[in-house]
Amino acid sequence: MNGENVLQKLFARGNSYWLTRFVILRLLGFVYAVAFLVAAQQLVPLVGEHGLTPAKHFLEIVRTQLGSRDAGMLRVPTLFWFGISDNALSIFSWIGFGLSLVVLGGYANAILLAVLWAMYMSIVHIGQIWYGYGWEIQLLETGFLSIFLCPLLDGRPFPKCRPPILVIWLFRWLGFRIMIGAGLIKLRGDPCWRDLTCLYYHYETQPIPGPISRYLHFAPLWFHKFEAAWNHFVELVVPWFSFGPRHVRHIAGALLITFQIFLIVSGNLSFLNYLTIIPFLACFDDTFLRHFLPRAVVQRAERAAKESEPSRINNTVALALSILVVYLSVAPVLNLVSGRQLM
Repeated sequence: MNGENVLQKLFARGNSYWLTRFVILRLLGFVYAVAFLVAAQQLVPLVGEHGLTPAKHFLEIVRTQLGSRDAGMLRVPTLFWFGISDNALSIFSWIGFGLSLVVLGGYANAILLAVLWAMYMSIVHIGQIWYGYGWEIQLLETGFLSIFLCPLLDGRPFPKCRPPILVIWLFRWLGFRIMIGAGLIKLRGDPCWRDLTCLYYHYETQPIPGPISRYLHFAPLWFHKFEAAWNHFVELVVPWFSFGPRHVRHIAGALLITFQIFLIVSGNLSFLNYLTIIPFLACFDDTFLRHFLPRAVVQRAERAAKESEPSRINNTVALALSILVVYLSVAPVLNLVSGRQLM
């Protein structure tokens, strides 16, 4: 068997992930919509002309320090180099919200997803301290991978081109890094994670307690110890199985998503946990998801799988992307194995 046949068999596996791509893009559209809606409400008071840290002033400082606008655009890429005002911030955010609803509604191609990614990156890069949290970068990385999950132009939920299996694997790799990193930083950080006592007071000290946080806080101490131990199991053990055989991978995906759902109902971290669910959806193929989606959607996916056509261009781009991600993953992996890990 020559190398070309091996690659053809590999790429053909993407024909089992039509529903996977469907749910990944729908959830991504929802998260983008929430993120842009937040921006529409908060950008002006935070970084507007009279905001706490005006973005216009920030860009002027960057341009002055680097010597020119062109140098600033390379260091801090954002569309707001071409003009920024309170009206521009609001209109920009609402346009992003509207485009996100298009993706949520079922239409998504590489161009649309690239536009959303560029728009949100533009916001993050002028957001300064307000947009300096990990989930902003996580959304950008998730959104970037999603660009390559779709055809360039065909925005239908089930286009002719089958989902690229390599991009599905990259989503699993993203989820793996998120969970392993979160688990290791806990063990290397506060001793309460090692003696399983952190959750004794977590629910009353988390940023925004949820409706059931009070009840969880007053749960027995043995329950909190079990929660902490289960946290370590899900974050440090389960992610390895997301690369395993199909049934093992399905179980891993179910555990990882259930864990995020518990975090959603027990607290309030905005869209972080919804966003983190997205790469775990790549653990499932159509044989699993068909049991949970409407029959009409499943039938469309089955029909698309029968009529699908391999795309040499899409497969080549996915292969190039995979090589790039492998190269860019060297630093994060070194960070994970380092005793001085940074989150």
